[in-house]
Amino acid sequence: MAPQPSCTPALPLVLEDIPEELTKQRLRRLGEGIGKVVYASSRWVVYRERSPLEMVALIVLWRVLRKLEALLPGSWGKRLRDRPSRQIRFLRVLVQGAILVFPRTFWYSSHIRDMLRLYHRRSVRGEKLAQSRLGGSHLVPERITFPPTRVSIGGWPGWLVVSEAAERVECTLFERMIELAREDHFEELEEWLDRFLRTRQNGWSLGLFSTDAHLKNFGVIGTRIVLLDSGGLTNRWSEVEGILDKEEAIAQPHARLGLGRALAGHPEIACRFDQRWKATVNRGVVGRCWPIEGKPES
Repeated sequence: MAPQPSCTPALPLVLEDIPEELTKQRLRRLGEGIGKVVYASSRWVVYRERSPLEMVALIVLWRVLRKLEALLPGSWGKRLRDRPSRQIRFLRVLVQGAILVFPRTFWYSSHIRDMLRLYHRRSVRGEKLAQSRLGGSHLVPERITFPPTRVSIGGWPGWLVVSEAAERVECTLFERMIELAREDHFEELEEWLDRFLRTRQNGWSLGLFSTDAHLKNFGVIGTRIVLLDSGGLTNRWSEVEGILDKEEAIAQPHARLGLGRALAGHPEIACRFDQRWKATVNRGVVGRCWPIEGKPES
């Protein structure tokens, strides 16, 4: 029987003191997104919220790189957009400097403002949904809270005051897929892809759907697959139906997930996964998993 959705928030574990490993060493910069920068110890991660200026610079940079990707021949443009994060950070700092020099009305176009509002709205709503329906489950990393404490971090600004940490994942699901393909462990790769589909179904049974279900938005802890970015979560059936309508037009789901190159030499695996994806991620299956109280009456 599928688990029923819970509307009671599962609170994080409250500690009297911060774990020692977060204070005895400088935390390494682990990754970043539009709104947050992640720093990590061996077991825990903490976050720094980006300023609005940083987010605008990243949005502008992303738009420029997307245009260059379309103009450059072959895969040059994609490699430019997927360049290492250190180079992206350098370009982002340059864009921030340009924003400070030129009038802000030149940068804060209505489109960028709309993107900022959309990001903020999705981030706040997704975080609330994750805390109320996924908190304490195996579908998200464990969270702990403690009194506000200053920790050392790699890079600017060198320190951070934090009062919450989350369980560190071993890697993203995308990185695990690429590693398995590189080591020619394709049977295990298929097992992880099946586990990914089961994880998504578990989320649907709780009345939640990820509108941005890319493999980079999920992490690996042992044999668990956990959601890393809650910004794409929705509990609105009308939004789910719209996403599923778009899914039907995707001919090769494995390529959309970023596995086109990894599975290029194994078209039979790609074909099997595409068939399983289409047989699972559709209105019929999602509707059967979805809690009846979460859908409007027919």
